[in-house]
Amino acid sequence: MIEAIISGIGFGLVLTFLTGPVFFALIKTSIEKGFHAGVALALGVVCSDMVFVGAILFGSQYFDITAHDKTYAGIFGSAILFAIGIYYMFKKSEINYKNTIPTKLHRAGYFLKGFVMCIFNPTILFHWTIVIGAASTVYHEGVHNRSLKIGIMFLTILIVQFGLDTTKAFYADKLRDRISVKFVHRLNEVAGIALIIAAFVLLDKLVTHFVFSPPGGVALGY
Repeated sequence: MIEAIISGIGFGLVLTFLTGPVFFALIKTSIEKGFHAGVALALGVVCSDMVFVGAILFGSQYFDITAHDKTYAGIFGSAILFAIGIYYMFKKSEINYKNTIPTKLHRAGYFLKGFVMCIFNPTILFHWTIVIGAASTVYHEGVHNRSLKIGIMFLTILIVQFGLDTTKAFYADKLRDRISVKFVHRLNEVAGIALIIAAFVLLDKLVTHFVFSPPGGVALGY
């Protein structure tokens, strides 16, 4: 069990820093709207991760997902990322210096933003597929308490990711009083550019292949 926890911590640290656009969005939201808004967005992110893990582990038993389905989903996801990036580029910057706690409706909006930003990003699905493949190799058929160890590993990953995202939100919130609206505007632009680049990279990997080769077929499940 200790090995599963250690593996989960390692993968959790890696995955936390792989989702670049989400990192900028989390920092930006925490600076603009405060700690509670950042935590709500982080909850949306971790819930999308739970959906990905469940879909990969169990979904392939019930659905036959073809390469064309993955391509169409990727194109739709890249359009979502591009639209959010454009929105960030032209969004009016503001900072909640009064440190007021957002309403339940606003927190639900930040949660939804974090969830949508990740759930329509097939790159994150690819990362989770790799992690599940690695877990299935280490805890192969015949390993004692295999399912329990895989479950502990993924639970640890999600806890580490949420904990680190909450820490980012906390420190970004603490720096808020020292940050100008102009800086937040620049941060919005950086977050927008990161999302737009992610959208074009994803589209090129799936369709145009000007820079990146098409991804190899990765079977869902383990």
